[in-house]
Amino acid sequence: MKDFLAALGKRLKHNPTAYKNYRRIYVPEGHPLKCEPKEALRINVLFEHIQRMLSGDTVVIAETGDSWFNCQKLKLPKGCGYEFQMQYGSIGWSVGATLGYAQAAKEKRVIAFIGDGSFQVTAQDISTMLRCGQRTIIFLINNGGYTIEVEIHDGPYNVIKNWNYTGLVDAIHNGQGKCWTTKVRCEEELVEAIETATEAKKDSLCFIEVIVHKDDTSKELLEWGSRVSAANSRPPNPQ
Repeated sequence: MKDFLAALGKRLKHNPTAYKNYRRIYVPEGHPLKCEPKEALRINVLFEHIQRMLSGDTVVIAETGDSWFNCQKLKLPKGCGYEFQMQYGSIGWSVGATLGYAQAAKEKRVIAFIGDGSFQVTAQDISTMLRCGQRTIIFLINNGGYTIEVEIHDGPYNVIKNWNYTGLVDAIHNGQGKCWTTKVRCEEELVEAIETATEAKKDSLCFIEVIVHKDDTSKELLEWGSRVSAANSRPPNPQ
């Protein structure tokens, strides 16, 4: 199978669109294909770097959606906390949960993964995080819409208005408290951002906007979405 997939990847190079989709999803032996220099950042590469950030002094909070599927694959070190809420599909819950967890467990550094659509629901909680002097790292996954919904039933209602997310957080910050924001579009920028957030800005709230392709999603979500779509499209069983 490994040789087959490798050969398939080579053949797909003649089809740029198919090859890009292949690179976004294919994960050989647990490791994603290495990004080319300045190549657009891929979700699987992002979470490979996230894995290296985790320790017993961190907590992972995964928003409902593809963030949850990707965080499920992380190997949590002893003492590393993990919170998620997938059962009820309550998008936006993680912003408030991040605020509450960081306030209750000040000895831990919370690392939150939040989709752009979910963030738009409860973005104002950033204000309280700053007022409380929290030092959370937020990875805002900007892929232009409700990706989890796209994989269940696509339509124009899954596309959202793109915000200047770092600009919004900077406006909320307004020079009061410790806050650092940045946008990353490639692996090189991601590495630099993580280094800054964990070293020079380790005592600040760090907001890292990760810009990725709208179709870049985990293979687990693709499978789950197809199953939910099939179940939802069936006529109800007569009682």
